[in-house]
Amino acid sequence: MKIKGYIFAALAAATYGTNPIFAKPLYEAGMNTDSVLLFRYLIAIIMMAVLMLWQCHTKQKPLSDMFKVQRHNLPQLILMGLLMSASSILLFISYHYMPVGIASTLLFVYPILVAVIMTLCFHERLSWLVVGCLLMASAGIALLCKTDGSSPAEISSFYIGFLAVMASSLAYSIYLVGLNKTRIRTIASLPVTFYVLVFGSLIYIVRIASGIPLIVPSSLMMWLCCIGLGLFPTVISLVFTSKAIQCIGSTETALLGALEPVTAVVLGIIFLGESITFVEAIGMCMIFVAVSLVVKRR
Repeated sequence: MKIKGYIFAALAAATYGTNPIFAKPLYEAGMNTDSVLLFRYLIAIIMMAVLMLWQCHTKQKPLSDMFKVQRHNLPQLILMGLLMSASSILLFISYHYMPVGIASTLLFVYPILVAVIMTLCFHERLSWLVVGCLLMASAGIALLCKTDGSSPAEISSFYIGFLAVMASSLAYSIYLVGLNKTRIRTIASLPVTFYVLVFGSLIYIVRIASGIPLIVPSSLMMWLCCIGLGLFPTVISLVFTSKAIQCIGSTETALLGALEPVTAVVLGIIFLGESITFVEAIGMCMIFVAVSLVVKRR
């Protein structure tokens, strides 16, 4: 059972790291961030609905048991959907301004932010280990943010991406705390994920309705990239994460989450022609170690 859990966790992290290799080609083909994420969410919603219907069929459950949620849980599900959606859009915006490997690594500081939020808002004790890891992660971030030899325009662009991805990490941290500290923690994971995606997609619908152009995929390759975004870093990643937590618990699952930025770095080098410097590699390693220590403690 444990070996199966580790495999599930590794697959969940690795598939989430495929975000940039599907998003970047869509950007290059002329799609904007809102259009990319809207199609990602809509495709993922359809896939999640099919998965839930299949579960109803195999377990002989009525549809109402799988899709029904209590009315008093709706505001919290809407808030969780908006937080998840905000995290997604900020991360995808950062891909315009910095290498995807660095963006994915900076996003990975969310476990430390969760520890800080739990301390500030729920009076959890902040240990010296967490403080030390926070300092180590900050030093790693500083190394990733070194822009020696860059032009003023490149520096400005990098820091726009930096602010976007750190805001994305913060939104995801609040989302995780919300899942743990609200009533929706009592709802099964598949319905929660389905409704988070449904309500999260509203932010793109509203933005597009307010004037942001909707760009529909116009080629087979673009549709394949949209399907890839909906399937691999969304549905497969979420399902395998849930299965991994059932088998080995949240701590080990989060530790194997370190494969996500590693996957993004490797795929960025192979498919997108990106590169990392030795200093950036040291900064990434410092963040991985700091986050892993915090997660292992928790």
